[in-house]
Amino acid sequence: MIEHLSFVDFNATMRKFGAPQTIISQYRHWTVMLRPAQATLGALILAAHEPVQVFSQLSKESFTELHTVTGHIEFALTTAFHYDKINFLMLMMVDPDVHFHVLPRYAQQHQFAGREFIDPGWPAVPNLGHSNATDDAVNQLIVDHIQSCWPKP
Repeated sequence: MIEHLSFVDFNATMRKFGAPQTIISQYRHWTVMLRPAQATLGALILAAHEPVQVFSQLSKESFTELHTVTGHIEFALTTAFHYDKINFLMLMMVDPDVHFHVLPRYAQQHQFAGREFIDPGWPAVPNLGHSNATDDAVNQLIVDHIQSCWPKP
């Protein structure tokens, strides 16, 4: 975790996914956010800060930092929810800024904050059209739980 960006620095994709309220951790080149529509428990968005819409146009520094950030994501989500697999999907069809949908995958249903979370796409392609029932309060509990599991600098 490095520095915090001001709201004006958030690109349209980051704002669409709820920044700054959904931010879990920020780095120099990347922001990790909760995906408000929880397709699976702990679904995240990993968004690049650079104003590019093509993955290969990111700086070498972004690619280098991506290694650290993905390691932190995997550690935190494993600690928080004990997923069975994890998918990093770069779709960028609707939201063109460079970002990944990070989806922890589960063979069995999970309980969190009194809610049941399922992964209806398991063991195949994730079902991004599915959203487990959450609200702002439950999403904040998920953010807080993931942050409590985040590696300390």
